Amino acid sequence: MYRHSRTLSFFLGTLACVVASNCRPCVAQQQRARPPVYEDGAMSRIFFPDLSTAFRGERPTLSSLRKIDAVAAMAQSESTEGNNEDGVEQRWNRLVSPISLEDEIKRVKLQFDAVITSPGAFNSGGYQDARLHLSVLASLFAVISEYSGDVRWKSDAKTARDLTAKTALNCAAGSTPVFNEAQLRKADLQDLISGTGLSAPNAGKGDNDWSLIVDRSPMMQYVELLLDRLSEESNDEATAKDHVDSVRRNAELIALVGEIIIQEGMAESDDDDYVAMSRAMTKAARSVVTAIDRQDFAGVRRSVGAITQSCADCHEQYR
Repeated sequence: MYRHSRTLSFFLGTLACVVASNCRPCVAQQQRARPPVYEDGAMSRIFFPDLSTAFRGERPTLSSLRKIDAVAAMAQSESTEGNNEDGVEQRWNRLVSPISLEDEIKRVKLQFDAVITSPGAFNSGGYQDARLHLSVLASLFAVISEYSGDVRWKSDAKTARDLTAKTALNCAAGSTPVFNEAQLRKADLQDLISGTGLSAPNAGKGDNDWSLIVDRSPMMQYVELLLDRLSEESNDEATAKDHVDSVRRNAELIALVGEIIIQEGMAESDDDDYVAMSRAMTKAARSVVTAIDRQDFAGVRRSVGAITQSCADCHEQYR
């Protein structure tokens, strides 16, 4: 037994040596070239030694980037307004930035998702919330379809507009078939937000027909919600400074709704008094953004008050 053990040990040792000797050329062939050696300072003209040295002045913030985006959109619309006979595309650019559109669609989509939970909850009143959210989404996608320049989801905007508008109309009442349809919209919106895109059998086509996209009632509900948030976040100068991005977005969206509700096909869009009141709301909302750009946060509060007053004046005559 001892003799066999010694023989086995000798055999395994010899085999290991043979394998090791045979693998040396393979290992040598797999060796990589040595990394280059640079003299000190050789990369100084290519790379910054520290991220802080890459900026001149203060580092950009999200607020400053939003401001640049809004100013650029306004400048683009003003420079090309004379080249567009009806000014449709420039109209939307003057009112809302691409970032505000994208952020709001994501926010409303999450609210819509929370409503589509079960048929029972939907039929008991959730369909009303679903109608509001889908109506807002339909109007935002309609704006994107006419927006000038780069804005996210523009290639799918007309299809998304038609799908959400159709289901919003059906959400006038709750039922299991309508809940199932709303579930399909939930999946569609998830595909769109995630970057997959929409694969509807009938892609959206044609210009915006606002009489088929949204009713005035959900738009008025939406303005009230926006104004509540705007008022809460601009109670005083310090609060407005702390929520400057949200204040800007909500003001832009109120201005946008003010333009949507006077489009051809919307209720009272041919009433001069109604149009004037709506434009007063839009003007006041735009003045909020102007005040933010001037860092005039007392002016922000005054402009929010002007929005509130314009809404009150309108509600005395129209509902």
